Amino acid sequence: MNAAKSLRRVAIAVMAVLVVLLASCAQIPRSGPVGKSKDESAGNSNAPVFFPAAPRAGASPEAVIEDFYMAGSGYEDDYPVARQYLTQAQSVTWKPDKRALVFREAQVVKTAVENEYVYELDLAYSVDADGIATQYPPGTKESIPVTLDQVEGEWRISKVPDGTAIPEETFKVIYGAYPIYFYDPTFTYAVPDYRWFIKKKTVKSMTSALLAGPAPYLRGAVVSAFPSGIKLARESVPVVSGAAQVDLSAKELFDASAEDRQRMQNQLALTFRSQPDVINVQLRADQDLVRVDDDGSVLPPVVDKSVPARQIAVNNGDLVRYENNRVSPLPDIQSVAGLGPHSPAESPVSQTAAFLNGDRTTLYSIEPGQPARQLTTRSTLTGPSFSPQDWVWTAGPGANGATEIVAFKPTGVAQGMAIPSATITPAWLSGRTVKEFRVSREGARALIISVASGKTAVQVAGIVRNPDGTPKDLTAPVTLFTNSSPDQGAWVNGSTVVVMAASATGTVVPELLSLASGDPQQLAPWDGLTSLSAGNGSEQIYGQSAAGVFQRVGNGWELQLKGPTEPAFPG
Repeated sequence: MNAAKSLRRVAIAVMAVLVVLLASCAQIPRSGPVGKSKDESAGNSNAPVFFPAAPRAGASPEAVIEDFYMAGSGYEDDYPVARQYLTQAQSVTWKPDKRALVFREAQVVKTAVENEYVYELDLAYSVDADGIATQYPPGTKESIPVTLDQVEGEWRISKVPDGTAIPEETFKVIYGAYPIYFYDPTFTYAVPDYRWFIKKKTVKSMTSALLAGPAPYLRGAVVSAFPSGIKLARESVPVVSGAAQVDLSAKELFDASAEDRQRMQNQLALTFRSQPDVINVQLRADQDLVRVDDDGSVLPPVVDKSVPARQIAVNNGDLVRYENNRVSPLPDIQSVAGLGPHSPAESPVSQTAAFLNGDRTTLYSIEPGQPARQLTTRSTLTGPSFSPQDWVWTAGPGANGATEIVAFKPTGVAQGMAIPSATITPAWLSGRTVKEFRVSREGARALIISVASGKTAVQVAGIVRNPDGTPKDLTAPVTLFTNSSPDQGAWVNGSTVVVMAASATGTVVPELLSLASGDPQQLAPWDGLTSLSAGNGSEQIYGQSAAGVFQRVGNGWELQLKGPTEPAFPG
């Protein structure tokens, strides 16, 4: 793309955006027929509003195509300016909300066919109608075919695919990442599913996405209180005096149990909690209010489950507890010094611990008052990780060398009895070597760091379970982008992980990767970090080197204690 075109694009983008402050936080929608009411206040009232340029007389086909896509930033009132660049027939059929393509650079390329062009993008993201975003590395090409005709002497677009294409800088201004919430299969925990929506249209978009179900990487791992087939009874979700009025198809709503309706309301309330205008939720059936009585039988799900403040660690060749910057013995746990423990982990719900042996080929578990038990032996294993369901996970090659994910549930199993176990061989991990496997705090997802052909991938997959809770499979993952090739990682909260490439001799730069952002956040560099742990939030990140255990403090690292190694919070 030449400099003139780049300058014109930036000028249009900068000059077009105006911030419009609405007068009230919650407005009653305009009157109108059922199914056509407006939800004007259902979103961020302070979100920027773009007023793109209308078609210019005598503009060339290339300029019309560029200006049409620039006008895709003018979303209010159903993209009226963008439609001016289309022929009348195309204007009627074009569906801009079908998807959004977000580009770093773009150029118009003439094809060999008369009046046919392609809009060639260096694609950064694609966002579908349900707000599911897919990120792409630089150099990813996407070509949009465009056909133009002359209408009264001016070039207009007569054929173009549904959707919009906008510059990355514009996308980050008018779109935001918002969590919609589903449940783990026991309805105990809330699981965030981040979606990208236009900031001024969030409440309706969130509701539609919630009813459509979880993103692909969570399907089968989470559940919804809303039954399949339930729909909005009208095309809006108005917010009236702080109440989001969610009008649903009557049959499915009335067929649901009182318990399920309570869970529906809880699910919506969690999803809307990022919206300042929404104070509560009303379920409606064809506009009639459906009373949801809370008798206390349905507990709201745990959101962003926390972990205990203590850490398990290795000190003087044995397992210890590291808490309040002091080291103490693990309560009632026998010494395992003879096994050379490494990579320790502790259950967040019981006193069961797990660890690897010195050469990281054998996984052991240990409970209070009992000797350590061998769970599996392989040529190499990842450090163990516990779920809140008390399954302990690791990964390593199976008998035929293929990567396997294995889980065991040793808690409460008497000595000599068989320990429940599960072996998973996801097709997408074929040919990959797993470096890290960490179960999320609510147990519905896993962080997997793996390598193939020298290339590292940091991914999050859903954990699919049988009805009895036994692990069954991992979903096809979503990939988190990183600027490094990490081999360690830990969950910081429900949406963020911290990763790093460990090095005993070099400078290490840990990164925060978020499901709510495509941009990694680099933490302060530190020399010789060989292990990493995270508690509740980004200020409770710990790194360990030969010099001791350090905690992240502001933009740096502060020495806590010398001695313990490989500290890990429960989980």
